[in-house]
Amino acid sequence: MREKILQADFLVVGGGLAGVAAAVAAAREGVRTVLMHDRPVLGGNASSEVRMWICGARGSNRRETGIVEEILLENLYRNPERNYSIWDSVMYSIVKREKNITLLLNTVCTEVTMNGSRITGARGYQSPSQTWYTVNAGYFADCSGDSILGVLSKAELRYGRESREEFGESIAPETADRKTMGMSCLIQARETDTPRDFVPPEWAYHYENEEQINFRDCELAGLQNFWWIEVGGSADALHDVDESRDELLKIAFGIWDYLKNSPAKRELYRNWTLEWVGFLPGKRESYRFAGDHIVTQNDVATGGRFPDIIAYGGWPMDDHHPDGFYYPGEPTIFHPAPSPFGIPYRALYSRNIDNLFCAGRNISVTHSALSSTRVMATCGTLGQAVGTACGIAVRNHCSPRQVGERFIGELQNNLMRDDAWLPGKRFTPPELTAAAAISHEGLRGGLNRVTDLADESWSAKAGDSAEYQWDKEVNIHEYRLVFDSDLDRKEKNIIVLNLRDPQICTTPATLVKRFKLEAFTDGKWQDAGTYDNPGQRLVKIPLDICCSKIRLTVLETFGNDTVKIFSWTIS
Repeated sequence: MREKILQADFLVVGGGLAGVAAAVAAAREGVRTVLMHDRPVLGGNASSEVRMWICGARGSNRRETGIVEEILLENLYRNPERNYSIWDSVMYSIVKREKNITLLLNTVCTEVTMNGSRITGARGYQSPSQTWYTVNAGYFADCSGDSILGVLSKAELRYGRESREEFGESIAPETADRKTMGMSCLIQARETDTPRDFVPPEWAYHYENEEQINFRDCELAGLQNFWWIEVGGSADALHDVDESRDELLKIAFGIWDYLKNSPAKRELYRNWTLEWVGFLPGKRESYRFAGDHIVTQNDVATGGRFPDIIAYGGWPMDDHHPDGFYYPGEPTIFHPAPSPFGIPYRALYSRNIDNLFCAGRNISVTHSALSSTRVMATCGTLGQAVGTACGIAVRNHCSPRQVGERFIGELQNNLMRDDAWLPGKRFTPPELTAAAAISHEGLRGGLNRVTDLADESWSAKAGDSAEYQWDKEVNIHEYRLVFDSDLDRKEKNIIVLNLRDPQICTTPATLVKRFKLEAFTDGKWQDAGTYDNPGQRLVKIPLDICCSKIRLTVLETFGNDTVKIFSWTIS
């Protein structure tokens, strides 16, 4: 078999939303990054192989921004019909366009090399090419969901449900156990104009009434994707995956047989056809890291007011019963959680492996807190925080822990610079921005969205202009704009049920589509470029000009007569 050795600054294992965000954020910080993923497509539970929609914080203006929003907006721009092959290509594109990322798909991480409490390299097998890859790096991030780097490096890990007494969590069981939330194989269906037959496979279960499916809601309406076809939480979420998948498929095809062929349902769904069934189970929980702080139910419930906040959650504590489909009661309990609540940097690295970050559903949380932090939009923001932190670690030759001890303010400001919202924090603009006179004060940045406290945006129409002015000519190397992408929009990144009438999504009408810059130099205004925005919220454009004034003019929007611009900063 072929052997290849790669040298990098940073290896990210796991290409779900957290791993993609971690790799992209690090690459943009100048870090030589390898992204190793064991599947042929990126996205993890959001990919075409599992097809779970991306969920995050609830409430007005709580939508996650930064890299997560960049991906979702590109999908709206390129994929209005929400085709899954195009969605996979969106995830692929955001990685491949970064020159500092080497992408290894279909590569399973199998072992690590250690020097004391540091990982020095990781080895993975890429089956389609029959190639073993060894990646030597200074820093590692476990975004695998199942914490494979943690297992191989003997990092301190947690598994199962803590006792109520250990952290004083009221929703935890009285006694600790090895139970988790289960996994699901999802279903997608299509409505047609003509009757469609369904012949079930001989191994599928046969259900004759709703009592046999514990009265689960199986109506083909709304956001029905059959998430409640869930098993494995009372078994071993890692080692029993094959058995769980087999059981899930028997249930899934049995449910579809019930909808198509039972006397109670067949007339109602005569024109529906089975579009897709997932053969790769989407997992909710397995190993979790132990970091310098373990986030608990109480941290979530009290708002997570951490000085080292680097991300936020806002999904309820959505705790699925370990017995899943076979539990006769409600399959999940939505324990309330504030939106937003802060998540600390100290939960994003291993407490005993010196150069190992973690991001995604496997961060340092209890089972109870995991029931909120595990949703994918939250996981993506955690990945962005890890990748940005790695950039600081590489530049300063320090450990993940030392980033938090010495550079937490820099990390937080860099995240906000890249449009990650940190509740309670305000972006500090570059010196060149702070030193200028400005026609619209809110454009210096700081909030980057409407919050419960303020709306500092500039409302503009086509033809309106804003301007910066300095006492003397200055050199400008980059400008940064944050537009309004309608953080209250409700669309999902995927189509769940394909109805006869096409479900088309479009780029938010609140975004600026076209704008121009002019620079005042040599005593007159000169054109500095006209730009078309490909449907993005955060726009960064390099410049190389010397001027005493610079002017931004809105030329066209994606639909609204008046739009908000949250930030325009110059560096």
